[in-house]
Amino acid sequence: MELFGSSNWVVIILIGFVVGLLARFLKPGDDGMGIIMTTLVGIAGALLAGWAGQKMGWYSPGQPAGFVGALLGAIVVLIVVALFRRKRPTRDVARR
Repeated sequence: MELFGSSNWVVIILIGFVVGLLARFLKPGDDGMGIIMTTLVGIAGALLAGWAGQKMGWYSPGQPAGFVGALLGAIVVLIVVALFRRKRPTRDVARR
């Protein structure tokens, strides 16, 4: 599988991490996720952008999504994750 113009998984993971970090930086709000989830969001954003770009005729089959497309896809994935993520209840501890 070729993603981000490479079939090397180390390159895919590193670029996915960078895309995920940029998406988390650009999307307002506290996402509260670790390095693995950030990387997965970046990779999923690239997959989403590539799929949507092919359906809209922007990319030909097998052509990887551009960096900006992957970034926009990752922001969409972050929004979807935030919608389905369960909010953790906070403890209201009385201070003395």
